[in-house]
Amino acid sequence: MKSRLLLVLALCAANGALAANYRALPGGTFRSVLPADGKEAPAVLAPFLMRSELVSNAEFRGFVASHPEWRRGRVPTILAGPGYLAAWRTPDDPGALDPHAPVTQVSWHAAAAFCASEGARLPRWHEWEYAAAADPGRADARDDPEWLSAILNWYARPANGVPGQIGRGRANFHGLHDMHGLVWEWVEDYSALFVNADSRAQGTAKQLDYCGGAAVSLGDRRNYAVLMRVALLAAMEGAQDAPFLGFRCARDQK
Repeated sequence: MKSRLLLVLALCAANGALAANYRALPGGTFRSVLPADGKEAPAVLAPFLMRSELVSNAEFRGFVASHPEWRRGRVPTILAGPGYLAAWRTPDDPGALDPHAPVTQVSWHAAAAFCASEGARLPRWHEWEYAAAADPGRADARDDPEWLSAILNWYARPANGVPGQIGRGRANFHGLHDMHGLVWEWVEDYSALFVNADSRAQGTAKQLDYCGGAAVSLGDRRNYAVLMRVALLAAMEGAQDAPFLGFRCARDQK
């Protein structure tokens, strides 16, 4: 019975590109909290596709079944730290975790490998920020103080609970669920969010320099919730993970 279940999960993972729902976003010129030139220039985004939902525990279970090199205990420490999938009952079974909740405690490397398995990649920062600027009725709701306040209230909560199920609330203007309010998300270029002329900066020095100086040059300071994401991701390393950090995938639009 167990071998049959693993086979089903492997087949589901192999067909993930067909099962996952990707939504087309038009891109265009976008006012980002991280100006394209480091000063005030807007970002220019090509049209792209983004997964409508976060990757779930069930989907990641299928992935590790078909890619056993990403099971807990088999991944080199340079690609995943000791917290990788630590809440799972076994290396290939989430146990009591809700299968429809977002997978968390995954390293950037593991998230990128999952996306590659379904012919995708992690979204780039400007893509994620662009997609997350929408509410259910507007492509860009960032000038609405009530919308900004509601989002910030979620970010102010302690990040020590278990994430709820994916897709329980309304989709935003682009048809994307849970861009805010469920978990934080990896982006492909997370390490480039750190604004520092010295690319050798690492670890604590990297985080302190960001918090102490670079933040003053960031644009759109009203959007504190998004700036908090920048601060978190800028301080991360690719092998790290967190119980509130998940991911979704994106694709270039052909």
